[in-house]
Amino acid sequence: MTHERVTITGLGAITPSGLTVSEMWDAVANGRSGIRVLEGDEFETQHARELGVRISGQVRGFNPEDYVPRPLSRRLDDMHVWAIAAADQALAQASGGPAATTAAVAETTGVAPGAALPWDPARVMVVVGTGSGPLRPHHQGAVGFEHKGQRGVPLTLTMHGAPDAPAALISQRYGVTGPARAVSATCASGAVALGETMRTLRHGYADAAIVVGVEDCVNPINVSSNANVRALAAGYEAHPEQASRPFDSGRTGFVVSAGAAAMVLEREAVARSRGANVLAELAGYGASSDAHHATAPLSDGRGAAAAMRAALADAGVTAEQFATGAPDGGPLGHVNAHGTGTVAGDAAEAAALTTVFGSTTATGASCQLPITATKSSTGHLLGAAGVLEAVISVCPLREGIIPPTINLDDPAFPELAIVREPRRMPPENNTMVLSNSFGFGGHNASIVIAAR
Repeated sequence: MTHERVTITGLGAITPSGLTVSEMWDAVANGRSGIRVLEGDEFETQHARELGVRISGQVRGFNPEDYVPRPLSRRLDDMHVWAIAAADQALAQASGGPAATTAAVAETTGVAPGAALPWDPARVMVVVGTGSGPLRPHHQGAVGFEHKGQRGVPLTLTMHGAPDAPAALISQRYGVTGPARAVSATCASGAVALGETMRTLRHGYADAAIVVGVEDCVNPINVSSNANVRALAAGYEAHPEQASRPFDSGRTGFVVSAGAAAMVLEREAVARSRGANVLAELAGYGASSDAHHATAPLSDGRGAAAAMRAALADAGVTAEQFATGAPDGGPLGHVNAHGTGTVAGDAAEAAALTTVFGSTTATGASCQLPITATKSSTGHLLGAAGVLEAVISVCPLREGIIPPTINLDDPAFPELAIVREPRRMPPENNTMVLSNSFGFGGHNASIVIAAR
């Protein structure tokens, strides 16, 4: 089936690894970890000090008032402002001019009437991928009710406590009147948001879209919950940068991180007609469900494999072409693995990668396609991870370098060709990236990003 291409024209990032795309990419490309010991008053209470996990990827050094006026920032949750900031960055790049500034934003509504966008506002979408939505307003409301009853619950909980609140705030800020919505599929939320939005643009229902992944689960309640299901890496307080260990034999779980990432998507005809700087193409999307378990993936990875195959087919390539279709017989690109560092999750993804891309030799199946796992540097941003890793995947196509998987001291899956140092790739082997996002509940999503 033929369809119009969907281009990527803007990127944004607010992460533990940096507060812009360039800062984040410099850290990830050079293998610098954003994981630190937990900070903040909420982690200094008696129960919080007893947490079995004391590390995370927190957003540090971020000033909300760089993006919204103080009266508004005091009413918003951090994740709202991170989403706005990432969207601002992406829109500034896509439009070729400054996005909204604090001085131009109305103090009470967040509307930025002077921030003109290069599209008809009625033809622009805002889509936010988030696994849990704004959690702190709910936590604060529960504590307030316990102590003061009804009057202890902030009225902002109704307005800003829903998963779609960041989408509403961004649409209000820029006067976007096309559809605004939230997408939730646990850790696959960001990738699903991108993929479903791509399909909407392909069918001409909109001209452009602002897609944001955002999550803030770095709080005592959610850290406790993830620790209770034994999903988190523990015991690395002395060396937190070593905790996130995708595909390593010593991996014990993922490191929960917070932040936001954004991408501006446009129909190719629209982008070309206005002379936009096209960064890459969102070329393929595939999704599936394991229909198996609340937290455990299918051990053979067949759900993940189905998503990967569907994404590649949507992009017009087979797995064999992706792995060996370059003029030199090498790969067309690499895989940015979901790679969280959980025992079961990494094993299932390794099985899926070998199933999709592997070849059988005398010693068994192997997959020689270059693979990286950037959560080793950033930690796991949960519902925001799919958009962040899509942003990361654009960078190698433009910079020619596959970022490394750090902390891979003892590879658990020698059949996988995991990149352990920054690797420069020739252009013929650097035309596509397959980015995986797999979540609790059996949600699987893969996207293909292609050089343009």
